[in-house]
Amino acid sequence: MSTMQRVDSESQTQAESPADWEDGAQEPEFKPLTREEAQQWRASQPHFSLWRLVVVQLLVGLVAGALAGLFTQSASVAWSVLYGAAAVVVPSALMAYGLTSSALSRLLAGYAQAAFAGFLLWEGVKILLVVAMLWSAPWIVPELNWMGLLAGLVLVLKVYWFGFWIQTRRANLNG
Repeated sequence: MSTMQRVDSESQTQAESPADWEDGAQEPEFKPLTREEAQQWRASQPHFSLWRLVVVQLLVGLVAGALAGLFTQSASVAWSVLYGAAAVVVPSALMAYGLTSSALSRLLAGYAQAAFAGFLLWEGVKILLVVAMLWSAPWIVPELNWMGLLAGLVLVLKVYWFGFWIQTRRANLNG
């Protein structure tokens, strides 16, 4: 059962511009979904795992580091690319843990506003950890290659967009 309604031209009033609308005149009556309709809607939505995203980021980072080492024949470039990838993967894994597995996430699971506040908290922790990792990179990676670090960081960040593209493509193919 579809929750979308078709609006026929006969059911529309003469006022076409939003400036002509009176408060509530054009708004359709809100009808909440039944439990069965909500379950059906949830089942039709693609399931996306944060942990799958983190694993794909890790694999992309490892492959990028290996390829950088093979092509440049330089260990410092390979380590720089790997550290750039880790500057994305480690904070993403911490945030995924915080949102899915921590005691705080289980405590806030039933409250939308509190869950959103938890999301903001973990996003802040993630950003601070990324900044700390990038700031400490010159002391951790010997002979740091900044272009390699940036390449690893950007490449692994693009996994988000690739995953989003795959999800939308999969949703379009499935109907």
